[in-house]
Order: sequence, then C-alpha cells, then structure tokens
Amino acid sequence: MPSADRFLTVHRDPHSAEVLARGGGSEAHSVLERAGFVPVVRLDETYHRAPTGLAPDTENQLATEAVARLRAAGYHVGCDEDFNTGRRPARYPTLGSSVAHLAEHLREATTTEDAADALTELTAPYDGVLAAIEQVLYAAADFHDGLGAAADPYTARRLRHLADRHTPHPRRSTCAGEVPAGERERSAVCACPPPPCTAPVRPPPAVAAGLRR
Repeated sequence: MPSADRFLTVHRDPHSAEVLARGGGSEAHSVLERAGFVPVVRLDETYHRAPTGLAPDTENQLATEAVARLRAAGYHVGCDEDFNTGRRPARYPTLGSSVAHLAEHLREATTTEDAADALTELTAPYDGVLAAIEQVLYAAADFHDGLGAAADPYTARRLRHLADRHTPHPRRSTCAGEVPAGERERSAVCACPPPPCTAPVRPPPAVAAGLRR
C-alpha cells in the first residue's frame, strides 16, 4: 500500500477561494513549486497555494497542470473536478538531480582520484557547477535591477555580493612551504597557524520591504 506521503489533495478552499495543495513529501513539494505553486510554512504544517492575483481560469489551468505532473510522478491526487485531468506529461531529470549524481559518485569512490573527478565537476573554473551558479546570481541581480520596486536594488546588490565575495578564510591559509622530499605536491590548505583575522566584508544594508508573490 502506498505510504501517506504519496497522497495529496488539490482543492479550492470554500471559505477563502484560494487554490490549495496539501500533503506529499519533499519530492511532491518540488513538483508543486515547479508547476507554479507557492509554499506556505506554518508551525504545524507546510502546504502550497496558487499565487495571488490570478484570474480563476488561470488558477484552474495551474492546478490542472500540477495534478497532471503529480500523477505522472506516481502520486495519488484527490482534486476538484475542475482540476481533474487524464494527461500525464513526460518527466525529465532535473538540473538538481544531475548535480546530486555527484554524491552517488562520491559514495561509490574507491580512490582519491575517483573522488577528485566528482569534485572537479563542482569546481571547474569555466563550466563547473559553482561557476554556473555564479552566472545565475549575476543574471538574477540584473533582473532585479530593472523591476523598479524599493527593495529590488538591495536584492540585486545582495546577489552580486554573494557572487563577488572571495574572502580568505580566517583559519585557513595557503601553504607557502616547500614540498617535502616524500610528497609529490603540497596541499592547497595546510595546518599552519592561521593569519590574523580581518574584518569580514559587510553585505549591503537591509531594506525593509514586504514582498508577496
């Protein structure tokens, strides 16, 4: 019998008229958010709702798409008749799952060379995962720069701060010592005494603004 986290409901609340999705685990929540639903985190539960400001027909389309995607992923979904569908869209690996395969490679690694190969996919300077994330942060900053709301310039500066920050670790240093005769190469991080702590780079000042999608 399917476990409880394989069951969800997608209904229009009779009191608030909001389209709400309840149930499921982390995978189902990812499906809902990719379909356009917004997470709502409470002390006693986490559920999802359609974004505010949508026309009823658009809400129905969004909910129907979510039901289709959830059922395609093997979930049992109870829903309003307006959201019911027999469509099962094709499923493709997500970008996150592709990166997560590196963890499997590390778990299966039997030599340091195997582990280094997996980690290099993260750190490769031109097309590694971290380099790609830096590009995403810059692109998101450029996007927020043009939105025009009061908090948007702060958000853009904060994103660029995260992308630009290259601060030496206060307790780690690059070893400048010579390579001992018994070693082929020195470590990038050594156990030398840490350099004096420097003041951390401060992020841009916060701007108080309430944003709701």
